[in-house]
Amino acid sequence: MNGTIDGFSYGLITPVAAYVMACVGSALGLRCVVRTVHHEPGWRLGWLALGASSLGCGIWTMHFIAMTGFSVAETPVTYDVPLTVLSLAVAIVVVSAGVFIVGHRGATRAALTVGGSITGLGVATMHYLGMFAMQLNGELSYNAFTVTLSVIIALVAATAALWAAVSVQGFIRTLGASLVMGLAVTGMHYTGMAAVDVHLHNGIESSSVTGQEGTSLLLPMLLGPIIFLILAAAIVMFDPVLILGDGGWDKPAKKRSKVVARGQAMPVQVSGIEDAPAPMAHSAPQAGQWSSAPPQWPAEEHAHYGGTGAGDPYGARHEAE
Repeated sequence: MNGTIDGFSYGLITPVAAYVMACVGSALGLRCVVRTVHHEPGWRLGWLALGASSLGCGIWTMHFIAMTGFSVAETPVTYDVPLTVLSLAVAIVVVSAGVFIVGHRGATRAALTVGGSITGLGVATMHYLGMFAMQLNGELSYNAFTVTLSVIIALVAATAALWAAVSVQGFIRTLGASLVMGLAVTGMHYTGMAAVDVHLHNGIESSSVTGQEGTSLLLPMLLGPIIFLILAAAIVMFDPVLILGDGGWDKPAKKRSKVVARGQAMPVQVSGIEDAPAPMAHSAPQAGQWSSAPPQWPAEEHAHYGGTGAGDPYGARHEAE
């Protein structure tokens, strides 16, 4: 006997909320990757870690918000806590691997292929591991074609999102890419859910189902990732590059450092003249640096001229000769 599945027990509330969380996680993740690839200075490792964690938490939060609307009429649905937590860890770790590959290698074909594949498979693994954590009075079966389609959607969405992160600059364009990725990830989830059938067990009481009920377990567990996404959003929104302009906020400091470097004095030694710093040839003379008096010949170096005019100004000695 097949169970009656309802993936929208709360109407459009759960799919809309799931899509919003997928977009938030995608926007934060992509923005952090853009910040790492296109802008300096910055803590590269920290931005990549923040982006990967935001993307993983956003996808995981999307999945389980959508799962709160999943129900089977003939049996309660509960969740195994360790497997549910493990699905969050898998989402963050596997997505991080793909993000770090693209963040360090850039938009090369090999990096996008490997990084997108790892990230897409991580999203699919998180989804089906979360499904495996469900416990009910029956068994789940999947349509192979629909499952394959959901994995393909995850791979394409992840690769396209990583390409956008390293190829598209600007906050508005990154936001647009995150909306597309949120739609793809949410579509992948509901495509995977469409592949599910529930075969109920005969003669087994529903009270024998163990674990915690969906809403009582998932809602408290969602608080942690949601709080993390709020903090990550605060960090990204107060980033100087985003507030003051992409790549222009640190230019005045760099300009000042160049001027100082060009104005440095270099020591020049001339025989018979006391050591003194002389400016570089291409630097402008400073006030008081040059004297209006004519140059003097050192007396000890020209004593063999007969003493007359030794040490006198060059013009006066020339007229005397």
